[in-house]
Amino acid sequence: RPQSVRVGNCASSTLTLSTGAPQGGVLSPLLYSLYTYDCTATSSSTIIVKFADDTVVMGLISDNDERAYLEEIKHLENCKKQERHYQPVRISGTTVERVDSFRYLGVHISQDLSWSRHTNSLAKKAPQRLYHLRRLRDFRLPSKVLRNFYTCTIESILMGNITVWFGNSTKQDRQTLQRVVRSAKRITHTELPDLQTIYYKRCQTKARRIVKDTTHPNNRLFSLLRFSTRRGRMESDESAGRCRGFRRSRGRVTGPKEDLALDGSWCWENDHLQTSPTPQTPVSSQSPTE
Repeated sequence: RPQSVRVGNCASSTLTLSTGAPQGGVLSPLLYSLYTYDCTATSSSTIIVKFADDTVVMGLISDNDERAYLEEIKHLENCKKQERHYQPVRISGTTVERVDSFRYLGVHISQDLSWSRHTNSLAKKAPQRLYHLRRLRDFRLPSKVLRNFYTCTIESILMGNITVWFGNSTKQDRQTLQRVVRSAKRITHTELPDLQTIYYKRCQTKARRIVKDTTHPNNRLFSLLRFSTRRGRMESDESAGRCRGFRRSRGRVTGPKEDLALDGSWCWENDHLQTSPTPQTPVSSQSPTE
């Protein structure tokens, strides 16, 4: 999530935050509740009341004995710092082994849901393929051939399931992979798309597929922008300004078959939307008589 500070006409550089939840976000209270779900009371004389980002410890103090209450507060402070012991998971009587990381469909999924292990694995594979790319350059192959080799052997590895892990990766991990792209750009002497651009395009492509597939579980998460049938325009002029590629031609609104607006909503072409034609006043060829 990008963040910057503005004072008057002066603005600071943009800083990308990859941790925490933004204040005022819709999911922030839910995420915080999930994060503190396992922070429960350890004494029968105390209870923990949690609501969104507020946590209250309530205790019954008898004969001025506050030990249970104070211990509960210390336990709550160190709730997330202590190592958790979970009950083993059994399937058909067999205990499932618990591991710190697991490789599934080429993606390393860590226990803490961080993607450093996966990006480090990609960074180790890239130099081996960059060596072969340099060898092809030494043979003076054309840049088009070098770029095709990069797309098939290097970019295909870096872009594998990028819509899953790239959005939650740290800035350091992204820079590590971006250095591979810059090295390939110097070798091939061609312009190569950066990881951020490819990530956006892949997300838009996947979103379009979900919108078209009414049986997809996430289809209900997308809502289409509605058009006004009065003038053939969108209900909100502000939303219409954000929709790319639309133009007015021959008395109706035309544009691409589908497009993704900057705010994440969708714009669709409607061939049945007609604008009211401008009435034309007939002009007589005879001069007016006095």
